[in-house]
Amino acid sequence: MSNNANVAAAIKEVAHKVFGGYAELLRMPHTARFSIGSVIACMPFPMVGMTITISVQHYYGNYSLAGVLTAIQAIALAVSSPLLGKLVDKFGQRQVSIPTILVWIVAAIALTTSITNRAPVWVLYCLTPFLAAIPPWGAMSRARWTTMLKGDRERTDRALSLSGVFDECMWIIGNPLASTLAVISGLLAFSFTGVCVVIGALMFLTELTTEPKSQTQLAREAGLTREEYREREAAKAQRMRERDAADRARREAEARGDDEQAVQAAVDRAIADSRAGKKESIWGPGLIAVCVTWFSLGAFQSASNISIIAFATEANMKQYTGFVFACFSFSSLCGALVYGAKNWTIPLWKRFYFCLIVVNLGVGTFMFAKHLWVIMIIYLLIGVCQAPTWINGNQLMLHLVPPTRFTEGVAWMGAMNSIGSSAGSAIAGVFIDHMGSHGGFLMATVLAITSLAIAFVGFRQIKSSTETPTLTEVSV
Repeated sequence: MSNNANVAAAIKEVAHKVFGGYAELLRMPHTARFSIGSVIACMPFPMVGMTITISVQHYYGNYSLAGVLTAIQAIALAVSSPLLGKLVDKFGQRQVSIPTILVWIVAAIALTTSITNRAPVWVLYCLTPFLAAIPPWGAMSRARWTTMLKGDRERTDRALSLSGVFDECMWIIGNPLASTLAVISGLLAFSFTGVCVVIGALMFLTELTTEPKSQTQLAREAGLTREEYREREAAKAQRMRERDAADRARREAEARGDDEQAVQAAVDRAIADSRAGKKESIWGPGLIAVCVTWFSLGAFQSASNISIIAFATEANMKQYTGFVFACFSFSSLCGALVYGAKNWTIPLWKRFYFCLIVVNLGVGTFMFAKHLWVIMIIYLLIGVCQAPTWINGNQLMLHLVPPTRFTEGVAWMGAMNSIGSSAGSAIAGVFIDHMGSHGGFLMATVLAITSLAIAFVGFRQIKSSTETPTLTEVSV
């Protein structure tokens, strides 16, 4: 009995260490409602692309067309996401989200009707971009967390990990549903997605107490115009960057044993360098490096996704593709749970590159798989690093952009990923039509290797952006 009690106590202790921090966050007033609501509202992300691919291949028998349509939707998403993120920061989450949702619902109904009736291809080209009218739910949810936990680095990191956990739950549920429902009927898949959008939006947008104030509201309270307010906040951010640079230069000079005059010279030089690198926009070398990396990440992952669908179709196992993707998401969910439960002391840039290498090299092995279940096993192995990669990217945003423009920064990161996804799916579709699924996997491998190369080109910028011991904060 004592051994069983000890085992039970050990399991309880481990569970508390893993889930205790997440439970604490969700016990905060109103947080569970907007967190779960954002996940439900995000169902178009896992379902739309796969539904389009399966439905178009079924009615038109053409992977190239399916790849082009998903590419168009991804490009439109890449264009609209930063714009919507910027509008949300300026005018507020509810003011932007409600009309955006209405546009998406109308577009989904029109596209589904066109595909099932085998409408001319140009009609599909015209309707598909409007499916990008999706509010940046993930970025808006993370903005709420960072506003609520401002200044608490450990809990902010855990909240971003929790958001990653919820995201993976969305993919775990959405992928098998999309593959199953789309095989039955594209109309059924889009109808289910629309219901999720409405329910999730109601849960998220009716929770008003945690909604961050928009730039318009903050400027009005300060008695300023929005442009004057943004200039004031940019000046505050610059002063904090100068202070961080001066503190870092002083510590390094003192560690070298420099005299007081040399220390002051190093501080003055660091401040001058910080001022010389001042930009009016959020764009700097670190943000550019992360966005380019996210572009390539989206490219090879979308190429591998459409290749897996083709591989399963060749093996008469198309109905199981969603479960394969769900395994990847489940593994990623486990990785997010463990990753977010630990307060990491390893530098962020090291964690970022390690997870990226595991995911990229793992996807590169798909071209050697002989069975769909082999791909599933590979997904289970490498998926543990998928969510941590995205969590690291979100944490990088906290170092690269001021909090009042965090939604815009995350939206840009997602936009570049969408652009990469569009390129990857379009290119892979052509290779699949000419060479079968093996050609798609070959292209995915090339893109994965290219992704790593691009990521290491930005190594210096990504490393330098995370050298500050605390997150960039702006008092609002």
